[in-house]
Amino acid sequence: MLSRKIPLSDEAAPPPLLTPTYAARGLTQPIPRLALPDASLDPAVAYQLVHDELALDANPALNLATFVTTYMDEEAGRLMVENANKNAIDWDEYPQTVKLQDRCVNMLSRLYNAPEAETGVGTATVGSSEAIHLAGLALKFRWRARMKAINVDASLGSARVPNLVMGANVQVCWEKFCRYFDVEPRYVPLTPDRLIIGVDEAMALVDQNTIGVVGILGSTYTGEYEPIAALDQALTELCESHGGAEAGWDIPVHVDAASGGFVAPFLQPDLAWDFRLTRVRSINVSGHKYGLVYPGVGWVIWRSTDDLPEDLIFKVDYLGGSHDNFGLNFSRGAAQIIAQYYNFIRLGRGGYTDIMKSLAATAKYLSEALDPIPGVDIVAAGTDLPLVCFRLDPAANLPFDVFALSDHLRLRGWVVPAYRMALDAEATAVLRIVVREGLSWDMAGSLVSDITDAFAHLSACPPPPNVQPQAHKANKPKTKAPC
Repeated sequence: MLSRKIPLSDEAAPPPLLTPTYAARGLTQPIPRLALPDASLDPAVAYQLVHDELALDANPALNLATFVTTYMDEEAGRLMVENANKNAIDWDEYPQTVKLQDRCVNMLSRLYNAPEAETGVGTATVGSSEAIHLAGLALKFRWRARMKAINVDASLGSARVPNLVMGANVQVCWEKFCRYFDVEPRYVPLTPDRLIIGVDEAMALVDQNTIGVVGILGSTYTGEYEPIAALDQALTELCESHGGAEAGWDIPVHVDAASGGFVAPFLQPDLAWDFRLTRVRSINVSGHKYGLVYPGVGWVIWRSTDDLPEDLIFKVDYLGGSHDNFGLNFSRGAAQIIAQYYNFIRLGRGGYTDIMKSLAATAKYLSEALDPIPGVDIVAAGTDLPLVCFRLDPAANLPFDVFALSDHLRLRGWVVPAYRMALDAEATAVLRIVVREGLSWDMAGSLVSDITDAFAHLSACPPPPNVQPQAHKANKPKTKAPC
């Protein structure tokens, strides 16, 4: 007997067992890119659209251009997700987050040898760019106070123009600070043999209107540490020769330790660059670089409360209590601050030391492995920051340049930036490899093999001169390396 099929009602019909992802609306029809869509999308469809488009980005693990952290513990990532909905400025609502921030400030103050009697003075920032702007503003306000103390008018609208002395190799955020806050930048030009600040050259630019001298602990271009102790001593001698503080000559040093602030204390603990030097009054450091936190978080630390002018601190009382606020950003994520504290207690001095030694060893290996390649001229071998910087030896007469080499490495997924040096050293073009956690020795060995293969390919099949990336040529007074 044949069974008869009885139709099921709509209510009783089972749900479909399979809905093909790419048959969903939004994945088969265009979505407007420059205007809001008229209708909503299913969350899974919206996710898939964004996820697929981001696949066009470089692989962060192969991005050797950036100093920014691309690897963290799974537990740290979990903490960041759990606290992604917290606004760090809501002090009354999230008092424990504030305590963690204060603990980080105190840990950094002691790491940088601030006076033991002082409670740490500083704040978390979105990154070193904000930290630099805050430190620069403190320098400018303290300069005004120095001028007022000797009865010199340095108020807004006066004829006096404050200036800041720094090497031409500074990161672009210093140029931004000077432009945004009406400070004259005085750049020490580089030379082909000196790719960082020169002490005598810097002192020649200093005068009574100098709000500070910047020393970099880890140049963006080559990873070299600038001679901060020598700057400190030379500046002290210069100020004393002009009558010292009583004559308005009490010029501080700010240390831009964006990259080196989490490297030097662990690899070169005896190097004097921090608050052990009397003229170092403030330091900025990027937690999202060798502080090993996902972006973005930075820190600015002052030597003492005297170095942070009260006029820059705002009392905020509409969030449920009265709080001191000093920052260019008001709202900012709490997750990165919490992740920084996690790293501090998770790693401690021993953990950071082990990691930095490992990164330095990888940089040394890369330098030693690349040096024998015909045409490679090592500029920086990872002796300060764990990075390798090399140029092509002009005597080798290679039929390609560093820009063609960088482009060829992209075919294998490697992001190795090529750029020209800063003011008066633009003739030197280099490739830079930043060593971070996530670049194992095995991966570094693969990179060396790919660079060797690229040399062979480009030598056998050189790119036509008319298609080499001319846009990379220096055509401005100042050029900037990638961050």
